[in-house]
Amino acid sequence: MTPSSWLSDTITRRFAVTEVLAVAVTLALVGLFNTFGGVWSSRSLEQSGLLNEAANIVRMIEAAPAPVRQALAAAAATEVFRAGWYPAGSRASASLEAAPRGEGEDANTQKTISAHVQRAAVVLRPARTGSVPPGIDYDRNGPVPPYMLAVQLNDGSWLVFSVMKRTWGLPWADRWVIWLCFLAVSITIVTAFAARQFSKPIERLAMAVHQFGLNPRAPPIEETGPRELQQVVRTFNAMQGQIQKFVAYRTMMLAAISHDLRTPLTRMRLRGEFIKDHEQQARLFRDVDEMQNMVDEALAFFRDDATTEEMTSFDLPHVLLTIANDYADQDIMIGYVGPAHAVYRGRPFALKRAFTNLIDNAAKYAKTPDIELSCEENAWVIAIRDRGPGIPPDALDNVFRPYYRVDKSRNRTTGGVGLGLTVAQAIVQGHGGEIILKNRLEGGLEARVVLPVAAHAGERLDRV
Repeated sequence: MTPSSWLSDTITRRFAVTEVLAVAVTLALVGLFNTFGGVWSSRSLEQSGLLNEAANIVRMIEAAPAPVRQALAAAAATEVFRAGWYPAGSRASASLEAAPRGEGEDANTQKTISAHVQRAAVVLRPARTGSVPPGIDYDRNGPVPPYMLAVQLNDGSWLVFSVMKRTWGLPWADRWVIWLCFLAVSITIVTAFAARQFSKPIERLAMAVHQFGLNPRAPPIEETGPRELQQVVRTFNAMQGQIQKFVAYRTMMLAAISHDLRTPLTRMRLRGEFIKDHEQQARLFRDVDEMQNMVDEALAFFRDDATTEEMTSFDLPHVLLTIANDYADQDIMIGYVGPAHAVYRGRPFALKRAFTNLIDNAAKYAKTPDIELSCEENAWVIAIRDRGPGIPPDALDNVFRPYYRVDKSRNRTTGGVGLGLTVAQAIVQGHGGEIILKNRLEGGLEARVVLPVAAHAGERLDRV
């Protein structure tokens, strides 16, 4: 890898910087602990030198005769600790013999001290227990009893060291636990921040790809993020441009076909006016009208006018009630059940076309349908139910195919060319939803249109 590649924004560089930052933050936390940790950040008891001093004093006191041991112990006192000697059989010796041995941390400390002084040692924590064994002298002016270490000499006497203020730090095991915690905290913080910075361009790319799926005319994606991700975005933008050009060429071709087909159809209708046989004339006009209808619906489907409509917030029940009122003008009464107002963000005219195709399909091939609008798990569900013959189960998945028709219940005398459900499905899928068809147990067909709100920039459900 060349030096210039390290200077550019790449995934490798981001991972390397993340690791370096994690180590730097760990060292910074350790430095802060050493600076502001007080006594806990000091050297451990083994490294403080106190145990070596205590071992030397023990050997010196033990080598001296009994009458001078108390004076030597008092003379061995320093600014850090004091020492006191108690002969065997004294009250202090008896209480030290009966004193409980340490547990946990104190037990480990006793093993360490015994190894240094080469004598049996007892660690006393009066500050923890609140009392000092009887017979032991100590400075009673302090707010709390001191730390104490009692070492038994070979003749049964005891040498007691007392420290009023702790000057040593944590054991190495505890110190390593703290450092590992610092490392875990630094790795968590740095990687979380780095992952967030790395995921933002990917989220923008995913959102742009989703938007392109809903609107092929969406603008190109901004090339941001690591160099590898920019290459992906650049490739996607090029592919998006090629698709947009293909769609534009297809639209122009279909517009030309539309013009070329409508002209001969118009001439056929004009020439049909000169046919004297009225029955043949009527048949010709029906064929011309059917061809004209096929051309218009096919061109509307391939042109995909729904994608050119801008997304906007609108009243979903109002669209459904408008369709119901249009059918009421034709003496077809369509029932509606649901909220009076519900705000949804989408393409209102495109959705109206999809709902109209579904309702028209139910009105033509079955009995009067009903519409129900409900809210289910961050999605609006529009259920269109009829009481007709339904659809054979093996044809439920095929009815969305272009020009597919169910022969038993649908024929060309009812109108349509087999693109209504295809158009409706394309519009609903363009909103991130789906259409589910199922036969009802009581008879008829139910078309469920699920329009998720989460697919539209986190738009929340609003009901007034």
